[in-house]
Amino acid sequence: MRTIAISNQKGGVAKTTTCFSLGACLAEMQQNVLLIDLDPQAHLTISVGLNPETIRRAVDDVLLGYTSLLSASRESPVQGMDIVPASRMLAVLDKVLYGRPGYQFHLRKELEALGEGLYNFILIDCPPSLGTLTLNGLVAADMLIIPVQCDYYAAQSLYRFIKLVRQIREKMNPRLVYRVLVTMYDRRNKICKVIHEQMQRGLNNVLLNTIIEVDTKLRESPAFSQPVTLYAPNTRGSRQYRALARELMDNAG
Repeated sequence: MRTIAISNQKGGVAKTTTCFSLGACLAEMQQNVLLIDLDPQAHLTISVGLNPETIRRAVDDVLLGYTSLLSASRESPVQGMDIVPASRMLAVLDKVLYGRPGYQFHLRKELEALGEGLYNFILIDCPPSLGTLTLNGLVAADMLIIPVQCDYYAAQSLYRFIKLVRQIREKMNPRLVYRVLVTMYDRRNKICKVIHEQMQRGLNNVLLNTIIEVDTKLRESPAFSQPVTLYAPNTRGSRQYRALARELMDNAG
């Protein structure tokens, strides 16, 4: 079982899109996938067609110890891909958890209780902030994927975030590795090319080869409760997220 957190302190970098689309591509490759929505905005939950207002068992119940990941999981529109959804109560959980002994290890313990063999991949959609929920995701993960746009402000935020991730790895999760994924890349924009070249020089050992370009179908697909691979299977976005899934599978060792 491989656990991948998807996180960046900066919002609007296609974090949820990456979690949803990558999960669907891995499921397409006959992998059993579990998505975990740790973001109080619940966009991943909404993307699979669930209503955060009416969910009875959700990830907040899991983190509080009221239920298990398996009991809170639901099937998604993609065969082979399940989700542990977020409810609106997740917004207050950040403060409730903080200060409890070992609060940052709650999700890791639940994943250990889940056991091996049920899922090949666990994908965790983290909030765009470094609070107790994101800490749970990073402490539970084997790998962190950091989606980032090729613009000046996003690049500056990236380097600050990486420093924080290194501290978390040093103090709480020594097995955590991180990789940077370029998203929303616009080949017509000169600054995108310039910043990507800078990333290639400065982040060469952690920069994923796959680049996710701008594709309107990626924005449209959640409105139809489908990942882009179902909504528009032959588009650029679908091809590139499939390439990302293959890259991760090829480097699984």
